[in-house]
Amino acid sequence: MIKNYFKIAWRNLLRNKSYAAINIAGLAIGIAACLLIFLIVHFETSFDDFHSKKDQIYRVITVNSGQDGVTKASGTPIPLAEGLRVDFPELKEVAEIFRNDRSHYSVQNADGSKKKFKEDDAYYAEPQFYSIFSFGWLAGDKKTALAEPNTIVLSQDEANKFFGDWHNAMGKIVRYENKTDLKVTGILQNSPANTDFPIKLVVSCATMREKSSDFYGNLKDWVSTFSENQCYIVLPKNISVNQFSGDLKAMAKRRKPAPYNTMSVFGLQPLADMHYNTAIDIFTGHAFSKQLLNVISLIGFFLLVIACVNFINLATAQAVNRSKEVGIRKVLGSNRKQLALQFIAETFIITLFAVVLALGIAQLAVPFLNQLLEIRLSNAFLADPLLWLFLTGTIVLVTLLSGLYPAMVLSGFNPIAALKNRIAAGRTRGISLRQTLVVFQFFIAQALVIGTLVVVYQMQYFHNKSLGFNRDAIINVPFPGDSISRLKLNTLRDELLQQPGVREVSYSSASPSDISNWDSDFKYDNAPQQTKFNAYLKWADAGYFKLYGLKFIAGGPYKPNDTVTGWVVNQTLLARLGVTNPEKAIGKYIKLWDDPHKNRQIVGVIKDFNVRSLKDAIPPVLMGSWTDVYQKLNIKIAPQNIQQTLAGIEKTWNDTFPDGIYEFQFLDKKIADFYKSEDRLSQLYEIFAGIAIFISCLGLYGLISFMVVQRIKEVGIRKTLGASVGNIVYLFSKEFTLLIIIAFAISAPVAWFSMNKWFLQNYTYRIAIGPDIFLLAIFASVSIAWLTVGYKAIRAALANPVISLRSE
Repeated sequence: MIKNYFKIAWRNLLRNKSYAAINIAGLAIGIAACLLIFLIVHFETSFDDFHSKKDQIYRVITVNSGQDGVTKASGTPIPLAEGLRVDFPELKEVAEIFRNDRSHYSVQNADGSKKKFKEDDAYYAEPQFYSIFSFGWLAGDKKTALAEPNTIVLSQDEANKFFGDWHNAMGKIVRYENKTDLKVTGILQNSPANTDFPIKLVVSCATMREKSSDFYGNLKDWVSTFSENQCYIVLPKNISVNQFSGDLKAMAKRRKPAPYNTMSVFGLQPLADMHYNTAIDIFTGHAFSKQLLNVISLIGFFLLVIACVNFINLATAQAVNRSKEVGIRKVLGSNRKQLALQFIAETFIITLFAVVLALGIAQLAVPFLNQLLEIRLSNAFLADPLLWLFLTGTIVLVTLLSGLYPAMVLSGFNPIAALKNRIAAGRTRGISLRQTLVVFQFFIAQALVIGTLVVVYQMQYFHNKSLGFNRDAIINVPFPGDSISRLKLNTLRDELLQQPGVREVSYSSASPSDISNWDSDFKYDNAPQQTKFNAYLKWADAGYFKLYGLKFIAGGPYKPNDTVTGWVVNQTLLARLGVTNPEKAIGKYIKLWDDPHKNRQIVGVIKDFNVRSLKDAIPPVLMGSWTDVYQKLNIKIAPQNIQQTLAGIEKTWNDTFPDGIYEFQFLDKKIADFYKSEDRLSQLYEIFAGIAIFISCLGLYGLISFMVVQRIKEVGIRKTLGASVGNIVYLFSKEFTLLIIIAFAISAPVAWFSMNKWFLQNYTYRIAIGPDIFLLAIFASVSIAWLTVGYKAIRAALANPVISLRSE
């Protein structure tokens, strides 16, 4: 019997090829979109779940309380790891890891030449790190490889890059920052795609302690925190998170001096939370928070549902054509259950074809999605058992959602009415359901369109808004940080300024807007206590203000010097201090770190500028000169002959630092990178909205097909009585226009509330959702719908009325 159901279903589909093709296409696109979203969600929720101790691994974080409220940061004081071992001997596994991006390495070739490399995913780490995390090793002992100074561990790819073949890398020498020789003591397996530790190479923490006086000096500093320095522990099973969190707060009170022991304490962050909670770690750039994963999962479900709605619309439109078939089957003895199973079998076959096509679409789309979102989905996703479970569930769900209602409608036809061709399926009750389904489709589609427009408008606002400084035709060029290289900076600046394409040159620790920032509290106007808020510290030479066009509202720049001769502050810092007149701040003293060499007068007040992205409010800013911490050149170039100018700058830099690695970045590109995640998501939303509109238009096509079939004689009579083509098109279009307007009336407030609540509230600087967004959304929806409806309506209007009326 079942075999017979499928055989007849297959014949019916072959007999109605266009009907089957439209259904398969609509379902395939909806299922493919849902499948790709499933792959994204599955990938994002799998991060670092391969570690054997994943449920016990925690990151120790810093929890700060002050005038800005409670903030959490992944950075910790340098002595924290050792302090935890001393204070809590019950912790058997504690490890420190220090991020070391933009570090430089070189290896000697057999012919005496050098290969030089700049690495971003580089770290210092203690050997205990690899007893906590389950990363694979190809060579070396994970317990001892990083125990001694001057040792380095390379990933397989890095070893191949450095030495040609990782098998030959053990025991070889890698020169670090052109001053320290490191011995290769281990080879790591390449980090999997789903980890927040994409480690390429690791230098032992013992190397940093031995070679860096700055690091060694911080071994007793429990106040300063470094965003690059992070600490991980394995919490024993017999100790609760709440209990140990209380112990960490007590530790902070013991170890930190007053008043910092109450303003800044330690807390715990589980490993499972790290990938999503980007507010804690400034180095994470993940596009997907837990909230966003829930949102796109819901979008995927809605896309699947509206694809099923299309099927229902097309199936019921086709029902009238099959009424005689139903009548004959009933006269010959078929009952309603058998007919319903017959039509569900047809739905199953269509769904099966749609799933196969969806898998093909997904295979083709995965590389595009990887490039768009900068993720690493595998093309071998068909080998994942969870995927097949998802597909099985999808087939069952789609078959029931799409096939149940049409099966009940078709199997419920009265055989006498069916044989006399007097079936008007759903003329009363059915048409209202189909209208409801079309409203639902366009509610989802228009909500997505409005949401996408909001994201696009917000991104345009980000990219076009003035940041309070000049960012055009400026490049940032890092330089070696050793003391010998710093002695060459003045000579390098003079040589660069001799080039015709170079307008201005300045040195600083960071550009005005930068992901890397340094903040501290301070004493103002000889006050005995530190401020209860931190200021962002920006170290720069005196030419920095002119180069970036920073505007003074009182005073002026400090004098050129290698050390602090005076301070420049921004408006927000004065506002936090309660100073309303900038002129009155000139001459007041600011003392940093209780250092007498950094107790200087305020010499200038500048207008506020954005120090990070427009997601964040402008913080207090304190600026001074300090050559020892400068890290980059800021070069303003002429807009003409840019390539020639860049080549000249590179040559001069290489002549000055022959052992260094030259690199540069345009400032406007760096700022655009702040919004890379949002830009990627904006494109993803555009795709979702386009899919929703396309599928909804297929639904409209199904409904107009139903109406044309039902009203073909009415159209013939109207034409016979003199109705024009325009009258006929209007007859069919007015109802759909009304349905779309109703859908818009529902979707507009929902989209407005959702985007304000979920999206815009995340940004300090944001757009107001204006009427232009809603007008554009409804105009686009109605226009596309008219094009869809117009095609069928015009065909009906141009049909010969004699053909439709001759049976009468």
